[in-house]
Amino acid sequence: MKTLQIIFIIALLALTAGIGVRMVNQWQTEQQPQSLPTFSFPDLNGISHSSTEWQGKIIVLNFWATWCPSCLKEIPAFMALQTQYGEKVQFVGIALDDLEAVKTFQQKTAVNYPLLISGDWAGFQLAKQLGNSVSAIPYTVVVNHDGQVIYRHAGELSARELQAAISPLL
Repeated sequence: MKTLQIIFIIALLALTAGIGVRMVNQWQTEQQPQSLPTFSFPDLNGISHSSTEWQGKIIVLNFWATWCPSCLKEIPAFMALQTQYGEKVQFVGIALDDLEAVKTFQQKTAVNYPLLISGDWAGFQLAKQLGNSVSAIPYTVVVNHDGQVIYRHAGELSARELQAAISPLL
């Protein structure tokens, strides 16, 4: 009986250590800047937009969906920040949703920054490539003038948190 308990304790310790190592590695990966990969998605009119379109600007990419309450809650703050920062910062919403749902939302809300339609798979793949290891939405990244992803945030993001990430870049 004691042997079984010792084996169980050793297995539990090994599992805990493995989880800890993975979390540390993930944290280190998320802290390191990475280049924004080139991508393109269509807007609400079917016109394709490439990430290279906003080179040289601070870019805020927000992965969201119309069925996500937290996503919808943060959009008004993003709209206000887009107005505040004007030409210095470009917000881009990447909808993990279907075109008709986003069109309906845009008609009601009049979002003042580009909304691109990625569908489900391609958008989640890009978000994962940018550090979203748990496929959470909303998911927001900030890209500096040099095209480096320097900030990542899974879950609802407040205007204050986002301003703290953007302000040093201005």
